[in-house]
Amino acid sequence: MRKKRIRPRVNEVEHEYLKQYRRNKGDEIILVISDLHAPYNHPEAVEFLEAIKYKYRPTKILGIGDEVDFHALSFHDTDPSLDNAYAELIKARKVIKKIHKLFPKIDLVHSNHGSMLYRRGKAHGIPRHMLKSYNEVLEVGKGWKWHIDYKYRMANGQWLFMTHGLKKNGLALAKEMGMCVIQGHYHTNYEINYTSSPLSLNWSMMVGCLIDDKSMAFAYNKVNSQRVILGCGIIINGQPKLIPMILKKGGMWDKIVH
Repeated sequence: MRKKRIRPRVNEVEHEYLKQYRRNKGDEIILVISDLHAPYNHPEAVEFLEAIKYKYRPTKILGIGDEVDFHALSFHDTDPSLDNAYAELIKARKVIKKIHKLFPKIDLVHSNHGSMLYRRGKAHGIPRHMLKSYNEVLEVGKGWKWHIDYKYRMANGQWLFMTHGLKKNGLALAKEMGMCVIQGHYHTNYEINYTSSPLSLNWSMMVGCLIDDKSMAFAYNKVNSQRVILGCGIIINGQPKLIPMILKKGGMWDKIVH
């Protein structure tokens, strides 16, 4: 008598993960994490990124910069009701630790907030080699690597250029670089645009942010009519896609990866 094969039951999340694994096998899927500004990120930003990870199973992770805010070190006026530099860093590390657990390998780019420590050092005449590295400050492993800008040849043969915020007109930058371009920095810009030449079809993707717009760290946003757009980006076999973080009434995530 043939022994009946018993298949272990899986829950709904695991079932979706397995389906996506079979569907994506062999694909190149690049996740682009937008500006977090930890610890002033949206309270559900990490959960949102985790859900994207399990739906899309990215094969490569990119960080667009401003992973931390360093508000207390800013060259601009700081809000006295917010934490001092030490307390802010301790809180930011807790967020980064969760991101690091999800994504132990990330290529990131230098950014105006993320590089605040080194900018402050330069302003006060402290050589960079006398300061701690990004990895030491944020307490992350060697799998997190920072670049001034980052170039990468995608699976479809096209080149990708990642910079934090070199030019607000991303399409113009794609034309100038002759490559596909991804940028963050501009929190109200969340779009994909294409440009063509006789040799290639390139695109520009602006990935918005994942901040808590209610935080006083972003008080400067209150004077703008444009509102920030929450979300991140993903690139599947060279083709870009925006994944918005849709908020319900009250400002919390709707728990759907759109």
